Parts: sequence; C-alpha cells; structure tokens
Amino acid sequence: MASLRVPEVTAPIQDSERLRKAFEGFGTDEEAVISVLGHRNANQRKKIRETYQQLYNESLIDRLHSELSGDFRNAVILWTTDPPERDAKLANAALKGWRIGIKELQVLVEIACASSPNHLMAVRQAYCSLFDCSLEEYIVSNVHKPLSKLLVGLVSSYRYDKEVVDPEAAMLEAARLNEAINKKQLDHDDIVWILSTRNVFQLRATFAYYKQLYGNTLEQDIKNCGKGDFKSLLNVIVCCIDCPEKHFAKVVKDSIWGLGTDEDSLTRAFVTRAEIDLSKVEVEYAAMYKSSLEDDTSGDTSGDYRRFLMTLLGK
Repeated sequence: MASLRVPEVTAPIQDSERLRKAFEGFGTDEEAVISVLGHRNANQRKKIRETYQQLYNESLIDRLHSELSGDFRNAVILWTTDPPERDAKLANAALKGWRIGIKELQVLVEIACASSPNHLMAVRQAYCSLFDCSLEEYIVSNVHKPLSKLLVGLVSSYRYDKEVVDPEAAMLEAARLNEAINKKQLDHDDIVWILSTRNVFQLRATFAYYKQLYGNTLEQDIKNCGKGDFKSLLNVIVCCIDCPEKHFAKVVKDSIWGLGTDEDSLTRAFVTRAEIDLSKVEVEYAAMYKSSLEDDTSGDTSGDYRRFLMTLLGK
C-alpha cells in the first residue's frame, strides 16, 4: 500500500510556476519544493519535468541540483527522476564501487525481485540508453561468479505477473530446493532457475510448502549452509520475493542503527517504495522492531531532509 498522498487534480503549469518561484530571489523556498514534488506521483512528476522544460528552457533536475544541497538534494532528485532511469542509476552506482558486497548487490535484487516485470524491463532499457551497455554485461564485468550468474538470471527474467499457482509444481520444486541445500550446493542450477523464472505467487507457494514439508523456512535452511556472500544474497532474494516490506523494513533499520546514518540506503527505501508499499513497510517495521518507523527515522534525520522523508511517508 502506497504512503504517498496525492491531490486528485494538479496542473503541471501551476506546479512548474510554483517551483520556479521557489527558486527565485535570495535562497530557495524548500517548503514549496516539498509541497509540490512531495505530493505528486510518477506520472505527475513526469508532466512537471516536461512542462518546466517547455516553460523555462532548462532541466528541472539540473535546477534542483543547483538550488538544493546535501541529503535533501539527493532525495528530491532521486524522487523527481523517472523511476526506470532512477533505478538504472541506482544499479550502476551499486556496481561501481571498489568493493561490491551484499549491501550493494541487494539494490539489484530489489529492482529484480520487488518490482513489477514491466518496471524491470523499463529499467533494463533505461540502463542501455544511459550507459551504452546492458545491465547484464555490467554485472558480468563487475561481479564474480557464482554471484554474477544468479544476478544475471534475476535481472534478465520476465516473470508472469498474474496470480497463478500450480500446487504440484510448488511441492516438487520445494523438494528440489531442499535437495540442493542438503548437498550444500546453493549455486545449483535448480535454485538459480526456480528463483529467477517463477512468478512471485508460485514462489511464495513453494516457500510455504518448503516450511510445511521440512520444518524450517527456506531462509533458515540457507543460513544453516554456512557463511558467504552467495548465502546472504540468496536470503535477500527469498525475502524480497516472499515479503518485500519485511526486506525494506530491515533496510531502514540497518540504515539508522548504530553510530551515524546511511542516508543513501534510507533515501532509497523511502523513494522507491512510497508509491508501492511504504505503508506496509511501516507496519512490518513496527512488528519486527517494536518501534515506530516514523519516530526512528525522525530521530535520525533533520531539517528539510527529514521533512521530505516524512512527506513521502504520508505524514
């Protein structure tokens, strides 16, 4: 369930004029920027970008970059960018670091497993357009095997998006997963194929049969297979497929837990889920951590950045 609060009728010309006025004079009216962009869905934001360009012959994204600063700027620009382009850039940034670990690779898993099949296709097209290579090519070039094999399978998949489940297949594939896990062959072709091709409803049925047949959840048995990045990535995949709001609740908690704040991860969770299931993430967060996502985020952020995140949360 989306948390974003959007008025029924908006005029992109008026929104563009309000933003232009917010940029004029000495300083920037950040509250006006939040008031407009923080209450517009992806379709409306696209129309604002196009109208702003037509009216003032300049890019709204470029103007936001010059007018705003810090984490607030990063969050607003990420939010205002077209979602497929946004996720393509997030994927590219995740693969560019000197060390690519699970924290970085989970960004790709989120795009592949917690988004619609059509959105994933649009992200892949945007990636080719922005970076002159395919997302799959870039993964192979920057991620070692067997992690790259698993990730390529995920991002190149086009899952059926209707709620169709074959109980017999779910039971058989639960057995195949268990067999591979018992042999400690987490990179077995069966595991990669099942997780990267089946629709999410079919996979959730498989996960349910797994627990029913073998006593433990699939995640628990994967954890019992030892240590390593492949094991950790598999559990991120299972969680993103089975309960994406649980995954993003953990992303938020990890970003604000301990000394300092991981603003990039916190921003990603709010921006990418506000139009999908951020309200469910909030409920899951309360169940998992016996605490309020709103209070914990507010306590770890400040100023315009905090106000913007709270706006996306619907507060």
